[in-house]
Amino acid sequence: MTSSRVRLRPEIETLEPYRQGRPAADDAFKLSSNENPFEPLPSVLASLPLGAINRYPDATAGALRSILALRYGVEPGQVQVGAGSVSVLAQLITAAAAQGDEVVYSWRSFEAYPGLVTTSGATSVQVPNTPDHGHDLPAMLAAINDRTRIVIVCSPNNPTSTVVSREQFVEFMSAVPSSVLVVLDEAYAEFVTDPEAVRGATLVADYPNLVLLRTFSKAYGLAGLRIGYAVGPEYVMDAARAVAIPLSVTGLAQQAAIASLEHEDELLERVARLNDVRQRIVDGLAAQGWRIPQPHGNFVWLPTGENTTAAAEIFARHSIVVRALVDGLRISVGESEAVEKLLSAAAEVVGMQRTPSTAAGLG
Repeated sequence: MTSSRVRLRPEIETLEPYRQGRPAADDAFKLSSNENPFEPLPSVLASLPLGAINRYPDATAGALRSILALRYGVEPGQVQVGAGSVSVLAQLITAAAAQGDEVVYSWRSFEAYPGLVTTSGATSVQVPNTPDHGHDLPAMLAAINDRTRIVIVCSPNNPTSTVVSREQFVEFMSAVPSSVLVVLDEAYAEFVTDPEAVRGATLVADYPNLVLLRTFSKAYGLAGLRIGYAVGPEYVMDAARAVAIPLSVTGLAQQAAIASLEHEDELLERVARLNDVRQRIVDGLAAQGWRIPQPHGNFVWLPTGENTTAAAEIFARHSIVVRALVDGLRISVGESEAVEKLLSAAAEVVGMQRTPSTAAGLG
């Protein structure tokens, strides 16, 4: 008897879909998706060509790529634009890795990484984070072998908000084989104030196997328009373009990104204000006894261990929607009005019966 089901790839059938942060009720603060709480600048909204949405966008994103090329001191061909930086990462993995190949990254890190690797047919090699929730670059280096095609370094790391230092990264790059592509995912780079943190823009010209990933979703507040980019060797960007879904970056997104770059000073003022809110959260959590990694993105990480589900429910009762992962909570830095409720919920979590798993997050 034949099956009524169509045949699918078994590894895809068992793959958990990426799930975005939970929506929030009208009276709650959505701090589950690392979104920028500010609406786009009026000048950005005014620039959007709404009357042209009956036309296809520029498939090459030529105007935006030229602007970004000037910013990074590269040729336009060394820039690839996609529907969010994760889209460009998917292109890079598809172009470089297939069945029998391996992709190395820290874990825990961005939840989309495992799915992107599995979809390409390659195998994930997940290197455990250090005890302080950062990347273990020596261990990642040791995991590289003849099957390795890509290594992903996420700084600030999502969801733990830790950074890799420039010194650590330069030492790492000096030891990575030149045939292995290193992708530095800097989706939250604008929120970093640590002068010792790696800055991909200053290094991308020094390493022929390095690609920098950036996005307009976070600091620039364009998450709903989906636009990000990569900077790297032109032949690598050409490979990404070859596997990209045609016309996937809308004209509205391209124009909004250009306008955002033109008004970057205003947007970065907002980033500074969010960093002030971040510090209020950190100070409040520290006063309650939390031991958390120093955050460098627009989010904080609470290592709640086996109590994560219960802790998320407590936050929900306080009208705070957080991202509950297997071993902790990622909480976005949002409206300043949310801080009091956030800290009230965190204090209640502290009051829960302590277990060995929660001891890692509490003093």
